[in-house]
Amino acid sequence: MPVSWTTGLGHWLFPPLCLLCGAPGSGGLDLCGGCRHDLPANSVFCRRCATPLPVPGVCGRCQSRPPAFDMVVAPYLYQPPLDHLLIGLKFHGQLSHAPLLGQLLLEGLERRRLPRPEVLIPVPMHPRRLRERGFNQALEIARPVARRLGLSLRWDLAVRLRPTPPQSGLNEAARQRNLRDAFQCTGSDPLPYRHVAILDDVMTTGSTVTELARVLKDRGVATVSVWVCARTPRT
Repeated sequence: MPVSWTTGLGHWLFPPLCLLCGAPGSGGLDLCGGCRHDLPANSVFCRRCATPLPVPGVCGRCQSRPPAFDMVVAPYLYQPPLDHLLIGLKFHGQLSHAPLLGQLLLEGLERRRLPRPEVLIPVPMHPRRLRERGFNQALEIARPVARRLGLSLRWDLAVRLRPTPPQSGLNEAARQRNLRDAFQCTGSDPLPYRHVAILDDVMTTGSTVTELARVLKDRGVATVSVWVCARTPRT
């Protein structure tokens, strides 16, 4: 995609700086070549849930209990130094991290050359949590992704009904109980989409996106993809 003269002027006036070490950015990103090399790529993974595997294939969990979603794109692992960018955005309000994370996710999507969904849905936050944090990190990451791919960004297509306790620190069973009936779709029934992508920052057990995918499929969506910046290896 050609760079507009305004974008070029912006890069000239405010050249990119690495958000991890402060060195000059590389390739038009706020990331230097050294830190980019250190990003923990998710190279070998389950074709369904993107959990890291020793060899390509479908993990045993997805074979025995197929999730509600159909596939996951997770270009990186939730490990240093990428976790610094995600933590800074989510817990310290460093919104400058969101465009970079969106660009890194875009690169992962472009490498995979997958079928394009009709609409992109960032995982919604409960209004109370949104007021406390001031922003939805999934929505902020989704903005550059939707703009680059020309997708409709439907942040209003799903709502979070309950202010569920934080997922961190919970095991998989507790996460599933925590999220049961937590989401609801808005709009027509059935929804006028065949393929929808859910976007979130990190995927750990997959409980959040599984519950949201289930709700979307109950409303007539045939295929639900999940796009996340990073995948936490299962333990």
